[in-house]
Amino acid sequence: MSNGKIPKQHISRGGFPETQSLKPEALSPSNLPVRLSIITQYYPPDYAATGQLIEELAVNLGSLGLPVQIFTGQPGYAFRKQTAPPIERSERLLVKRSRTARIWPQRIRGKAVNGLLFCLRSGLHLIKTGSRGDILLLTTAPPFLPILGYLANLCFDLPYVCLLYDLYPDVAVELNVVPAQNLLVRFWNFLNSCVWKNAKRIIVLSPSMKERVVAKCPEVTNKISVIHNWADPGWIVPIAKQDNWFAQEFNLVDTFTVLYSGNMGRCHDMETILEAASLLENEPIQFVFIGNGAKRQTCINKISTLGLSNCRFLPYQSKQNLPYSLTACDLSLVSISAGMEGLVVPSKFYAALAAGRPIAVISEQHSYLRQLMTEANCGAAFNNGDASGLAKFIRCLATSPQLQTRMGQAGRQYLESNFTPEIIAQQYSKILQEAVKEPMEPLSSPSFKWLRRYNSSHFVKNKSGGVVKVSKHHQD
Repeated sequence: MSNGKIPKQHISRGGFPETQSLKPEALSPSNLPVRLSIITQYYPPDYAATGQLIEELAVNLGSLGLPVQIFTGQPGYAFRKQTAPPIERSERLLVKRSRTARIWPQRIRGKAVNGLLFCLRSGLHLIKTGSRGDILLLTTAPPFLPILGYLANLCFDLPYVCLLYDLYPDVAVELNVVPAQNLLVRFWNFLNSCVWKNAKRIIVLSPSMKERVVAKCPEVTNKISVIHNWADPGWIVPIAKQDNWFAQEFNLVDTFTVLYSGNMGRCHDMETILEAASLLENEPIQFVFIGNGAKRQTCINKISTLGLSNCRFLPYQSKQNLPYSLTACDLSLVSISAGMEGLVVPSKFYAALAAGRPIAVISEQHSYLRQLMTEANCGAAFNNGDASGLAKFIRCLATSPQLQTRMGQAGRQYLESNFTPEIIAQQYSKILQEAVKEPMEPLSSPSFKWLRRYNSSHFVKNKSGGVVKVSKHHQD
């Protein structure tokens, strides 16, 4: 429909959007599409990359015939608007937004409190709603959100899949926020073990993250699937700088431009980049940083201290500007701090591939990004701290437009063959379909024996698609 809305009579089966009109003989439970519920704290119009990826995934899963309902919060990551519509409907997608807390949003403790409040609201949503769907997909935004999947499984026999963006509490330990032997860390690891063991599937974003999870909980090895992030090559298209309004507006056309776009967080190696900028200070090369994060102000302060004139900072760009900001450069940068490999995965790498620009990766030797860079032949990788090597590569590219073009085209072709939304959505769909078809496993945690007794009465769907409680002797 022209307004992007669908009438209420097209919202069925507990609030999920219908995908199509089915013939009566096609309405058996085995032929109905899997109804997916996704819970994630961030979602557009928020700037968080995780939310934007979830939106693209939901849309593409809908195009495959899966009705999708999303429960999320109001913009609270880096967005200037105060509110977004509490309910949005499209042909195959229903988005529900709760209130979002903004307590000290730039501080770790504030983010933890805000995340906890979102988890509580999500829990209430699962309790009150009758539209939980056939399976639940929970992200690690916030990090402890997958615990809700475990509780929903215990209370409603609802199967769930964990999508691990970051690995906590390991990130906090590596950043020295808490010591490894802290009681909270040990309890969190115990909860992770319970959550992972009872999940139908666990999706991680890199092979190194899978290795980390297996090392912590070997019992879930066969449940883990590696599905990479992605970027849409039909939306992010290479644009020559002289034809790019963003490059023109910020005077990036006539100077070789090195771009870092995205979160400048504690997990990203900004120090090596700034040192390379210092080495190139007297050359016709400029560095542009777009985004925000815990290290942004530290970087600005260091540049001021060093007196560098070749660095520029811009705020996060709205989604409609990304195809222009990401292509307003001659080289894209991606970095992971030492010790963070397998704990975080930079989604900006895939968008950089789509932009058709060479890429320089700063990471440890064993990073999965290095294998991707080798396969794509789209740039070069450098060790953390190797500012001189990075500066040398930048000089080489600045004097070789042909090399820039060749590497940029190779990276884009690699993305189109491996990491488009359509390719990745097929992988998610396959896992979700398999997870729904598998029989439920008995609960493994001895700490919840009382819930096993509660689950002697469990919930099943009635003929109208609702949920009813059935005692064990009635099942027999």
